[in-house]
Amino acid sequence: MTATALPAETATAAHNDPARALAVRSKRRIDPTYYWMVVPVLSLFAFFITLPALVGVFFSLTNYAGYGDWKFIGLSNYVNIFKDPAILQSYIFTFVFALTTTVVVNVVALAIALGLNAKIKWRTGIRTVFFIPMVLSALVVSFVFNYLFSNTLPVLAERFGLTPLATSILANENLAWLAIVLVTVWQAAPGATIIYLAGLQSVPAEVYEAADLDGAGSFRQFLSLTLPLILGYLVINVILGFKGFLGTYEIIVGLTGGGPGMATQSVAMRIFSGFTGGDYSYQMANAVIYFLITLLISVIQLRLIQRRGVSL
Repeated sequence: MTATALPAETATAAHNDPARALAVRSKRRIDPTYYWMVVPVLSLFAFFITLPALVGVFFSLTNYAGYGDWKFIGLSNYVNIFKDPAILQSYIFTFVFALTTTVVVNVVALAIALGLNAKIKWRTGIRTVFFIPMVLSALVVSFVFNYLFSNTLPVLAERFGLTPLATSILANENLAWLAIVLVTVWQAAPGATIIYLAGLQSVPAEVYEAADLDGAGSFRQFLSLTLPLILGYLVINVILGFKGFLGTYEIIVGLTGGGPGMATQSVAMRIFSGFTGGDYSYQMANAVIYFLITLLISVIQLRLIQRRGVSL
């Protein structure tokens, strides 16, 4: 903890009085506890995060396969990535998936939060049931839903004469991504619901009482009161959700493995497959590009928040 600048008369008095000068210097001195708390954390972060990232950036400029010899090739990997249709397809899938899932999660979570915030019977128990999915492993959840989509759902669809669903949608290139969205929403919605509940409970009850006296209906109160008052919580959910969904991996691995074909292969999956498939430097260049794109999106989001004056 550092001291603020001292007035001129205080500094003069301290110069004339050695004891006071010593006290002034001690106030300006940083508490050693500060270093004991900050330096280890920064050192660990630099060693486990910053250093590997810099090493990866270096190898993205080589032809390193993850083993054996390598040589420096400059920006060739970066140039080839922009010409690779498979890489482009993974980017399109990832961003379409992230946008779609973000919208669906926030709509579902807000609806659930509104219901759980109402004065209903057994509200605490119902909340517990709704929050169970968020504590389960994404990989375990995806394997369970894989069985449901591949076995249970087709059997039920055939029994009730629903021919389009009689085969697994995970094997359909046009429908497999919808299954991924559904499972992701099922697991991600509880986390967003908690944030919305916190926002709803921060709204004073007197606001709604005044709206009732003015004759405003429930829908009008939601649009004119609830939504503006919880806008900051909405922004938090959108930012956290979109960034999280851009890195989706476990659920896709458990449901489709990136298939059928490469229809549901995300950028994260393609990068990890390159690390283990002898394509290290090429996919490391892909990771650098993806990081820069994600960073740009984050900066744009922060600028929009600052421009709109949303308080987080």
